[in-house]
Amino acid sequence: MRKDVILTCAVTGAGATTGRSDKVPVSPAAIADACIEAARAGASVVHAHVRDQETHEQSRDPQMFHEVVDRVRSADVDAVINLSSGMGSDLVVDDANPATPGEGSDLVDAHTRLAHVERCLPELCTLDCGTMNFGDGRDVVVQTPNILRAMAKRVRELGVKPEMECFDTGHVWFANQLVNEGLIADPPLYQLCMGIPWGAPGDPQSMMNMARLVPEGAHWAGFGIGRNEMPMVAQAALLGGHVRVGLEDNIFLSKGVLATNGQLVEKARTIVENMGANIASPQQTREMLNLRQP
Repeated sequence: MRKDVILTCAVTGAGATTGRSDKVPVSPAAIADACIEAARAGASVVHAHVRDQETHEQSRDPQMFHEVVDRVRSADVDAVINLSSGMGSDLVVDDANPATPGEGSDLVDAHTRLAHVERCLPELCTLDCGTMNFGDGRDVVVQTPNILRAMAKRVRELGVKPEMECFDTGHVWFANQLVNEGLIADPPLYQLCMGIPWGAPGDPQSMMNMARLVPEGAHWAGFGIGRNEMPMVAQAALLGGHVRVGLEDNIFLSKGVLATNGQLVEKARTIVENMGANIASPQQTREMLNLRQP
């Protein structure tokens, strides 16, 4: 185990959770408030998506991201800011006409996907490291090697560190290739995303297998979704990784009890501390990951 564990809170995500819990934030103000709540509860890092105000689906509007970041930076708390850059990779396959992207597809080039990162200059942004079937329907998340290389190159130029999100073993393999090509600044940061259909299963053996592929000297974190959220906190910490919780991944505090982001942070913090580790402060996190100072 690490002595100091980075605790990330992913406060809203892009999934269809707003109809299942009124605690999932939607507006930029509410998302910022959720980030502040998580930071006050002890999160080292706050990870944010933004949502369309009418449909509640994910958005890549730079102005909404800017409002969230500005509100968090203006608050009386400290937190490392991590923005999603997964938007613009959504392919909906029309079963009757698979050669043409179906309704709901959103496919844009690498630089368009990073417009909000260029504007906000967070300390971290995500970089999803492979294509996969996402869920049990018609959705495919498209991440070609060339697009990922272009994104990695650009965020390094901006001084933003990518959190390389890996949903299966092949994604870790490609993330290692980005490191080997010199596109990722030291130390690299990997996020092992467990239990998302149809990526790596959310079980200890799968996390252990993915973690062993992470190169020596790199940092990695892991998370699980739904009821596996807290078990994967314990598993990641036990294996020497960092941890993540939040309403992006799970909306329940216990069976039938809806959670807030702050409550999930507090629960994860208790698990990690009871295992004998400390939660890293935001400043310790910046030093460990060699991040740009805000």
